[in-house]
Amino acid sequence: MAAAEKVYPTERIRNLAVLGHGGSGKTTLVDALCFAAGSSRRKGNVEEGHALTMTTAEELEHGISMQTTPAFAEFKDVKINLLDTPGYLDFTHEALAAVRVADAGLIVVAANSGVEVGTEVVWKYCQDRQLPRMFFVSLMDKEHADFHKVHHEIKERLTSSVLPVELPIGAGEHFRGVVNLFTRKAHFFKEGTLTGEYVEGEVPPELQETVESYLTEFLETVATTDESLLESYLEGGTLPLEAANAALAKAVARGEIAPLFCGSAKKSYGLRTLLEKIVELCPHPGQRPGEKALRPGLDQVVTLHADDSGPTCALVFKTASEPHVGELSFFKVISGVVENGAELRNANQNTTEKLNHLSISQGKERIEVARLHAGDIGVVAKLKGTHTNDTLSAPDRPLIVEGVAFPKPDIAVAVRGVSRSDEDKLGEVLAKIHEEDPTFQFEYNAELGQVICRGMGELHLNVQFERLKRKYGVNVEIEPPKIAYRETITKVAEGQGRHKKQTGGRGQFGDCWIRLRPLPRGEGYQFIDSIKGGVIPSKYIPSVDKGIQEAAARGILAGYPVVDFSAEVYDGSYHSVDSSDIAFKLAGVLAFQKVAPLAGPILLEPIVEISVTTPDEFMGDVTGDITSRRGKILGMDSDGGRTVIRARVPEAELYKYAAALRSMTQGRAHHTRQFAGYEPVPPEQAKAIIAQAKKEKEEG
Repeated sequence: MAAAEKVYPTERIRNLAVLGHGGSGKTTLVDALCFAAGSSRRKGNVEEGHALTMTTAEELEHGISMQTTPAFAEFKDVKINLLDTPGYLDFTHEALAAVRVADAGLIVVAANSGVEVGTEVVWKYCQDRQLPRMFFVSLMDKEHADFHKVHHEIKERLTSSVLPVELPIGAGEHFRGVVNLFTRKAHFFKEGTLTGEYVEGEVPPELQETVESYLTEFLETVATTDESLLESYLEGGTLPLEAANAALAKAVARGEIAPLFCGSAKKSYGLRTLLEKIVELCPHPGQRPGEKALRPGLDQVVTLHADDSGPTCALVFKTASEPHVGELSFFKVISGVVENGAELRNANQNTTEKLNHLSISQGKERIEVARLHAGDIGVVAKLKGTHTNDTLSAPDRPLIVEGVAFPKPDIAVAVRGVSRSDEDKLGEVLAKIHEEDPTFQFEYNAELGQVICRGMGELHLNVQFERLKRKYGVNVEIEPPKIAYRETITKVAEGQGRHKKQTGGRGQFGDCWIRLRPLPRGEGYQFIDSIKGGVIPSKYIPSVDKGIQEAAARGILAGYPVVDFSAEVYDGSYHSVDSSDIAFKLAGVLAFQKVAPLAGPILLEPIVEISVTTPDEFMGDVTGDITSRRGKILGMDSDGGRTVIRARVPEAELYKYAAALRSMTQGRAHHTRQFAGYEPVPPEQAKAIIAQAKKEKEEG
């Protein structure tokens, strides 16, 4: 195999999701690793907007990563696929896509700020998928850098299995090297070089005691992962380097140890050791557990392994769109080999796709390859009907594997086109945005007369609206979603509806008496026919029912649909010539309009049950805020340093709640919500809602 072909067998592939809180240096690290390995031609810079994996106009404008972007570093004849992920909370769902197809996670923690909420979030993502993990303490050259503090925070807040395998020499502007605990040697970096060269030397005297302490922990931890190794260590007090490497690799693969490295990506310090250890310690795809796949139509589940001899199967984990190129589909080969020009079956959509210009990604650049082996990550353009989470497989053996488990969006806004042209194109372009990002969702709510867009946060939504304008020329205005209030009645009332019209010739006559009764919440609407003696012919009874329902849909107080009531028609009269379906329908309308205001009408509001997961120290602030939103606490459960608060809150009080919750908990809390039912609106709020509805009716 020629390295220039960029085609690697499974055992020479490493798939690494690079994860961490926003601003921890992930993008700079990926850029620097690719450059140090010689796989990219220039060393990029985030601040200047030409980092390898910052590829969209929105990322360059805001200065942060917003999507998972693949790149690769070729080192020691191994291809390391690096999936650079966003750390800003509005976009961490993108990290889920990377974790889904990665075989290990590299969690980057800034030396000057330590473990932050984004670190905790991505740690849990890896934990949920039982992904082997490594840590890299970045920004060691920055002011206030403190490796030992970060190590302690990781141990306290994330995992006790973290194991330092190198120690920094100096910090901040004095950071000049690391001590490698594998070799017990110091690596002094050459200032000004961009590929991470260093000179090996002895450990500085002032670090001898610290190094001895960490070295003892390192040796004991590695030795206890293997009985024969432990015996060797107890006898000689040390470990053979090769055996220690092998034992550590097995422990990393099992999730028992998470090695901790350090360095400065900007200065390229610490990168060569990191590359070496990624190759040596991270499992290749064939060493990971098999994947379950469904054979559609057969109700059969099979297990796939990253093996060239297995059935062809690839998961599309990301979809992007580029000007002049069209839609790009990024995929991982779960099993088998994918050849350039192959025809594969999309079992999710029941379509066939041809994979022309099979490529791998180096940031924005795409390099065509002849084939991709099991476990590799590739990209192909212009598939006809394939989107994120679709599975591509051999036409004669269609398969479907589990996709990315994206979270439900937790914020909603209403949008409308600024101009008639914008409005006409809105639905089509929103669908295109959703195809790229499944967590961006939209629907037209006919009752509210609004297009409702949902996303993971305000910035997430704003960026998507920026894309609408930049890519499709569609401008939108944002407004709060209207609330789907309801109305109901609270007491029994009865009365007559009589429609009589004579205009010459045949007239119109319908006459009915109805009785309205309240029903329990959630019962909806019931119609009762109590007519006796044919005072209203049976053929006209359904028309009375239709008239009542039509009037109820228009409301009593503020124009909202009336629910949870029964309507009984118990008397009336008819005319043998002038009576008709339409006449009795109008009689039903008039009867409801007359009787409903006498039945104690009230306004109902939608209630949402929320589940808030927050660190214990913010529990008081969160519960106080819920109460201030007219919420009722249902219960609280402890979950290892976190509290899960369940509450019922009026939907009207939850606009922008996700942003408020993040603000009061330093971004460390999150919530889910589901519709719980309707409850009466308090009188003061009801007055304001009714007054606003009347004003809008007069103006409209």
